[in-house]
Amino acid sequence: MRKTDRARRPASRVSGGGKTLRGGAPQSGAAFTRTVRHCASAVLLAVSLVLAAAPAHAGSPAITSAGSRDPAPEGCDEGPASCHGGVEWLYRYSYSMGLHPFTDPHDVRRQLTDNFWLFPVSGACPTRIRQADECDLLGGNPVRVEAVGDSDLQIATLPGHDLGSGLHIRFAFSRTFGFHYLVVSAWQDRATRCTEHVVCATASRAGAWALWKVLSATLAISAYAA
Repeated sequence: MRKTDRARRPASRVSGGGKTLRGGAPQSGAAFTRTVRHCASAVLLAVSLVLAAAPAHAGSPAITSAGSRDPAPEGCDEGPASCHGGVEWLYRYSYSMGLHPFTDPHDVRRQLTDNFWLFPVSGACPTRIRQADECDLLGGNPVRVEAVGDSDLQIATLPGHDLGSGLHIRFAFSRTFGFHYLVVSAWQDRATRCTEHVVCATASRAGAWALWKVLSATLAISAYAA
């Protein structure tokens, strides 16, 4: 009788396309779907962490702060490379300004310096700025025009600026196959009360990225009249 009962006992199966396991323990389609979803979520999280930890370039708002350093040697106005390791980039962002095949980078730079009201935070500065000019940006932040080149403009913060003094910012214009680009680079002589604190430094870099994005968009339009 026992053998007959075993023979009549149906095999354990799962209807609807489910997979049959040994011992009669089925794995349902819903459980399989949940497993796949969990694996996908884990992969997306890992990718997000890698991207967040990677140093950014070309428009991403995060490049290592210089931290506490000794005063930079002479010649640092030309950029960190001239400081023999004395400073590092605070940030370096690149923005596309669109197609302007009949406009030179020099024309775009000249339009900015001759119409400085195009600058998002021009403040009390004169309409036309020249090298060695000193003025207050929006909010009473004093700056000095360090250099005006053929296709670049460089300013430096003075004592009383919200971000501290000794911060150099260079705006360089270029053109490739008719497409114009703006690269904004910033470095400092020494760490300030803002750049030496992670929260303030991060907020400053993020704010700068958004601010120069507005500048690039403004110049992308005004370049048609340059």
